[in-house]
Amino acid sequence: MNIAVLGSGNGGCAVAFDCAVHGHQVRLFDFEQFPDTIKAVQKNGGIHCEGELDGFQPVDYAGHDIEKALDGADIIYAVGPAYSTRPFAEACKPHLKKGQIVIVCPSSCGGAIEFKNGAGLVLRDEDIVVAETSTLPYAVRLLEPGKIRIFNKLKGGLFLAALPAKNTKHVLEQVRDVYPAMSAAKNILQTSLQNGNPVIHPTITLMNVARIERTKGDFDFYHDGVSAAVGRLIEGVDKERVAIGKKLGVEVIPDPELGVIQGYMTEATYDTGFVTSPGFAGVKAQPSLDYRYFNEDVGYGLVFLQELGKQVGVATPIMSAVITLVSLLMERDYVGEARRTMETLGLSKHTAEELETLLA
Repeated sequence: MNIAVLGSGNGGCAVAFDCAVHGHQVRLFDFEQFPDTIKAVQKNGGIHCEGELDGFQPVDYAGHDIEKALDGADIIYAVGPAYSTRPFAEACKPHLKKGQIVIVCPSSCGGAIEFKNGAGLVLRDEDIVVAETSTLPYAVRLLEPGKIRIFNKLKGGLFLAALPAKNTKHVLEQVRDVYPAMSAAKNILQTSLQNGNPVIHPTITLMNVARIERTKGDFDFYHDGVSAAVGRLIEGVDKERVAIGKKLGVEVIPDPELGVIQGYMTEATYDTGFVTSPGFAGVKAQPSLDYRYFNEDVGYGLVFLQELGKQVGVATPIMSAVITLVSLLMERDYVGEARRTMETLGLSKHTAEELETLLA
């Protein structure tokens, strides 16, 4: 199968490496402003990986030509932070072909809708099948351009939904060899809500701001950054997320329970579960506060969840408090920026029942 991977960060390299391991022909694309990994993969002829997956895998093409990357692709993975989804979609727009599958990985809240909007596709268009995953399938870090370390490839708790959801089974069948642990979500609201990053990243960062600023992230984010009090804040945000899911008719697994299923954690608790988690061992904190744990997971994630809660009548006072504090610390108005909300996606006028029908 021909695979195009958009995004040369840690996640994109992990997807490209793993697909190549399974015998697929892989092409790697990124924009010209991100040249380092592309140059390294060109020079090496592929990607080096260590950790749970290990070795070297060739990549057929690495470059900045989106038309070449997409030509003949059966599956297109758009792998990157939330703010990369629309640029990827706009770059793909002139070159998408009927029958291709696009997987936004991870969703980062409504990623499949964001991609369709950016690519000029109507919501229920099925000529190009667009799907999204609940999270990145790996805990992975970029060691240097063209070289990654995979701490954990998820053992379960990895969900996928197509838009419309009636195509989910078809997409899963195409990726089953690489992602046997991936399972069907009810719809893209479930994949969006099941993403734990907005729950854990901003809360742990917020409670460790001084340490991050003083050490430039020289400590283990989960093993050193979580305590009983931090766990209570994570739990408070998580309960609000679960309540939104319940109102929308989708099951949202609480974060520590999901962590055990995914293979990150051995104990489903909000404090010691993170502190003792084997899957998070060695994962360092970010080098500064100006990082995706605030800019993406608050600016896109928590703001999206807060506004979705308002839309369906679920109060989110703890999420709102986190957003307010982080906005103050970063001297930004994340709510005012409204990087991604149900309104920006074009779905703010629908009730919970209407959304369920629309996305099915």
